[in-house]
Amino acid sequence: MKLLLTILTILLTIGSAFAQQGTLTGKVTDKATGEAVIGAVVFIKGTAKGTSTDYEGNYSLALEPGTHTVSVTFLSYKPSENTGIKISAGQPTILNIQLEDNSTELNVVEVVATRQTNTDLALIQDLKQSEIVVSGVSGEQIAKSLDRDAAAVVRRIPGVTVMNDKYIMIRGLSERYNTVMLNGALTPSTEPDSRAFSFDILPTSVLDRILVFKSGSPELPGEFGGGVIKVYTKNFATENTTSFGVTGGYRSGTTFKTINTQQGSNTDFLGFDNNTRALPGSFPSHLNNVSSESLITSAKQLKNDWASNTKTAAPDLRLSFGLTRRFFIGDTEASNLTALSYSNNSQLQTVNRYRYTYNEAQQKTNLIEYSYNDTESSQNVRVGLISNWAFRLNNSNKIEFRNLFNQMGQSQVIARMGQEVQGKDVDIQNYAQRYESRTVYSGQLQGTHDAADERTTYTWTAGYNYSNRNEPSYKRIRSQRNIGSNEPFRWVIPQYSATTFDAGRFDSEMQENTVLAAGQIERRFATKDSVSENQPKLRAGFYAENKNRNFDARWMSYITADPSQFNDDLLILPLGALFRPENISTSGFSLAEGTNPTDRYDASSLLIAGYVGGNLPVNNKLNISGGLRVEFNEQQLSTSKYGGGKLEVSNPITSILPSLNTTYNFTEKALLRGGYSISVNRPEFRELAPFTYYDFQLNAEIKGNENLKTATIHNTDLRFEFYPNPTEILSVGVFYKYFKNPIEIYSMPASGNPIYQPKNASHAQSYGIETEVRKSFLNLSDRSLIQNMSLVLNASLIESKVDLGAESEGQERNRAMYGQSPFIVNAGLYYNDEVRNLQVNMLYNVIGKRIFTVGDDQAPTVYEMPRNVLDLSVTKGIGKHFELKAGIQDILNQKVNLMQDSNRDTKINSQDDDFTNYKRGSYTTLGINYKF
Repeated sequence: MKLLLTILTILLTIGSAFAQQGTLTGKVTDKATGEAVIGAVVFIKGTAKGTSTDYEGNYSLALEPGTHTVSVTFLSYKPSENTGIKISAGQPTILNIQLEDNSTELNVVEVVATRQTNTDLALIQDLKQSEIVVSGVSGEQIAKSLDRDAAAVVRRIPGVTVMNDKYIMIRGLSERYNTVMLNGALTPSTEPDSRAFSFDILPTSVLDRILVFKSGSPELPGEFGGGVIKVYTKNFATENTTSFGVTGGYRSGTTFKTINTQQGSNTDFLGFDNNTRALPGSFPSHLNNVSSESLITSAKQLKNDWASNTKTAAPDLRLSFGLTRRFFIGDTEASNLTALSYSNNSQLQTVNRYRYTYNEAQQKTNLIEYSYNDTESSQNVRVGLISNWAFRLNNSNKIEFRNLFNQMGQSQVIARMGQEVQGKDVDIQNYAQRYESRTVYSGQLQGTHDAADERTTYTWTAGYNYSNRNEPSYKRIRSQRNIGSNEPFRWVIPQYSATTFDAGRFDSEMQENTVLAAGQIERRFATKDSVSENQPKLRAGFYAENKNRNFDARWMSYITADPSQFNDDLLILPLGALFRPENISTSGFSLAEGTNPTDRYDASSLLIAGYVGGNLPVNNKLNISGGLRVEFNEQQLSTSKYGGGKLEVSNPITSILPSLNTTYNFTEKALLRGGYSISVNRPEFRELAPFTYYDFQLNAEIKGNENLKTATIHNTDLRFEFYPNPTEILSVGVFYKYFKNPIEIYSMPASGNPIYQPKNASHAQSYGIETEVRKSFLNLSDRSLIQNMSLVLNASLIESKVDLGAESEGQERNRAMYGQSPFIVNAGLYYNDEVRNLQVNMLYNVIGKRIFTVGDDQAPTVYEMPRNVLDLSVTKGIGKHFELKAGIQDILNQKVNLMQDSNRDTKINSQDDDFTNYKRGSYTTLGINYKF
């Protein structure tokens, strides 16, 4: 870390001594009339440097000495490109430009080009021209950070936060309220317990841009509350390139430390288990009504793989390979972009966990129930492949075929030590081993076709999504002894029936298949003096999706085969020797099935949507858009009941979803945008399934609810936007949302471990203000050090309140919505010297306290507390082919701190208690990329 900071200091010191820059000035006028062109975009080709003309058509742009290509664009005018413009240090260069009316050439000139969509300039243009409230981040800005996946990238977008390093929250609303689309198609859920797309499966190397739509429109899915996130991957290659990259990572507190590992398979390094951990093929499908001898025989078939190993954590490794090709098949222009990525990393965390018993006598204090110290060792592997093909048949027809595949595996060992009091008074040593693999494939075939009159565009999409989540052999076991004694720890083994946490083994697998189809027709109606971006438009389309999921879980425990004959000396054996074959006998251990009828379910969802909408420019200042979307959705779920019989869930519902958006342009640079829409939020399969899952880390149970209803949401937005130049923006907005029957997490009454379950609350509301600033320092100084800097800043203040209804299950009837943050701040200071091919970036993020677990009359609410995150990255190009990238993430390494609101005043202070805390560790990386 010290070495990296020293290098950074030297680089910045050298930069401060750079010579003064020159200045490019001039005036842009209409060639035919000589009148000034106001708001024309003047930029340096191949860079992000640009400005726009003022009310007299004048512009001024500070530049490095040298030869530049100057481009000028403006709606309804032919683009102008001026090459060989020489800039001298400390001297002005005058370049006056005349633009020709584009209408004189429209009938005789064909322009064939691929629009760049991943630059800051393109992003700002998209935001400005959008018909609805939208925020985003460009591929250019993504490349400036050290973010490794899409989950880290979206933290830079106003109003967006990330839960558990994976799941996106918009405007403080939990992941269930946010819909994700990948290249125009809805994404599969990667989690069986929640409605969520895991953004960490998307490496930044494949991202073109990410847009977050915060108000509704007919073309967008009708299911959202926070927003609709559209992730676009790179698709069309403009040149032939091949690149290789390798990056090493050092995490403080992990790298070169001793970590625990489990006995895995020889394919773990590829992100999946090759059935090494799975139940043997000859293992009985169920252990109920099986003889004692057969149970012992079955138990001997299981591997004795409970003991963990140790190793020294090596530095993290990341590899990447990229290939772009542009070629022709006859008269058809074709393009392929392929990217292969691999990562293998480790993490060691020491986690302190506490639980308290409510003291009714004192009413404001809590007695400690247990204190745990967990050593969590994790190893994570990801293999990712993207292969996008594009075919331009002619100027009016384009076909794209996009493929995304990710294979991820996580191996985790938890060693828990601590004490349990309040009547137990024991020291404990507990262990858990868990392996999870996730497979995600998403493929789309898409066509775009323009009619001969160039006023009608047809688009269609056919897609298939596959998701698999496999959790073989999740093993958990406890041991204890009298508190403070020197006695040996004794394993806790059930005598007659299985439990989820005593010598228990849990296996589960989820598979989900989705097929989809979509189509749209857009008709543009030309009016006098209108241009393509300012024409009345009418759109109509449909979206159809059929999703099927199969989930199957099974769990069992080792038990004492015969309590009257059991050899108690077995209970003090080392864990690796405990379940040896010789200990599986009538005087030792046997097996008991714990699987419930509700531990498997089959589910399906049919979604059919149709919409009609459009855009109407009332005049050159006021624009109105909107329309109507109708969605029919039928969710079906089938599982078994206790005692026999089937539990069938069927939720057909038709939703009428209108939307209206208006934009008023005060000037070419300033506008006011407003919107209203109705949306819905549907239960997820897992939420409807009455399946109970034990979470070892939380020491709690998660349960479904087949009685959930679809929530209705009313969304209102108002935002002012100001664009000083093509790469800058200043916006301030407010929003309000009203929820009817929102799905919230409830804490259910329980005598043992906490039980969390989704239920419909009565109603809720959320409102707030958010602002965004993107500012270049280009015109603030004549020193290149300052001119090469830019600032990105966004912040949100949010308030929410949910009414849980009259039956609030012993909880406070009114509280903040689950997972909602009262404030969010993201900031980034970027230094970009394009002449010396050097980038230095400093990024900051903090969020306000948010509910982590909801409380009731037995246990108070737990909050995740604010944590300041500071990242630094340095990128240096060397020649034409090499690029070095180094940086430190989470420099401050502040604790992740969960606090219990012990006195139940919704504030966290010295009277409240720790619930969980740990440090992630600062993360230093150094990588090299070669491109040829």
